[in-house]
Amino acid sequence: MAKKIGILTGGGDCPGLNPAIRGCVFMAHRLGYDCVGLRDGWKGLIEGTTMALPPAQVEDLISRGGTVLGTSRTNPYKKDGGVPRCLETFKKLNLEALVAMGGEDTLGVAHKLFKEHQVPVVGVPKTMDNDLSATDYTFGFDTSATIAVDAAERLKDTGRSHGRIMLLEVMGRHAGWVALFTGIASGADYLCIPERRVNVPQMVEKLKAAHQRKGYALVVASEAIDLPESGGIGEGGKKVDPFGHTILKERGVAEKLSELIEKQTGIETRSAVIGHIQRGGPPTLFDRMLSTRVGVKAAELVSQKKYGVMVALRGQEVLPVSLEEATAKLKTVSSEWLQLADVLCQC
Repeated sequence: MAKKIGILTGGGDCPGLNPAIRGCVFMAHRLGYDCVGLRDGWKGLIEGTTMALPPAQVEDLISRGGTVLGTSRTNPYKKDGGVPRCLETFKKLNLEALVAMGGEDTLGVAHKLFKEHQVPVVGVPKTMDNDLSATDYTFGFDTSATIAVDAAERLKDTGRSHGRIMLLEVMGRHAGWVALFTGIASGADYLCIPERRVNVPQMVEKLKAAHQRKGYALVVASEAIDLPESGGIGEGGKKVDPFGHTILKERGVAEKLSELIEKQTGIETRSAVIGHIQRGGPPTLFDRMLSTRVGVKAAELVSQKKYGVMVALRGQEVLPVSLEEATAKLKTVSSEWLQLADVLCQC
């Protein structure tokens, strides 16, 4: 009987998860392992809900967005008996190891299970937020930022036609990478990210100057910015998810910020929220290649019995780093990137 590897995808979905599953299954099969999928993230390991993952099942996943395994923000450490049930399911399914694909929350659980219960686990870094500190890039980020750039370019067209200031709100949680790359790549006139409080007088001055110069202006803003001067942004979103993160969907950043801009500039301002459109659709070439490589590497690490690690992209290499290092801190926009944004987005 072949040894079995369990695979789960947790947290928010993003393009690249299916290619990562595919890569892991293909390499595992070559190494003599069968794979079983755990449905809906850690919920599947708690409840024992699974699906078979033979190579034929995943063959066409290279171009598909989302995750065939389903996902959730279930935290076993917040469920009564959640951790013991995870351990029981792992034993019942006779798993050799677990490959956990996710961001800081999913991999944080993986690290605790390895550290506290010696669960043989390998992490795969997935998040459109690109906020894992131990890897250069996470898959899902390139696709989400590419989609946001396309949206920003379309807003520029309509803004130019009507002589308006246009504002695009993007996802990214408490790291500003998506907004940063979107703003730079689309030629935004002002960039609002969580790592730096918005200077309202400066923003107003820059946008008025850009509008006078070009006849329109573009602002790219992260969903998690702090802007207390608006009379509400930064005060909303009191609800938290099972991992203790503020739920940002009800904060109304785009609406409040556009109202503030229009009031203080006297220029008609419109806003758009790209939201979950960033999470869906086919992954870009970069994300297809990165997710495939880290999925393949995860299976290799299982065969080498190298557990408690995450597959990281360092330069051109994919290699293991400890889950402890991978989840130690959030990777936020650095001062070097802020300086570049100051030059290119006139922040």
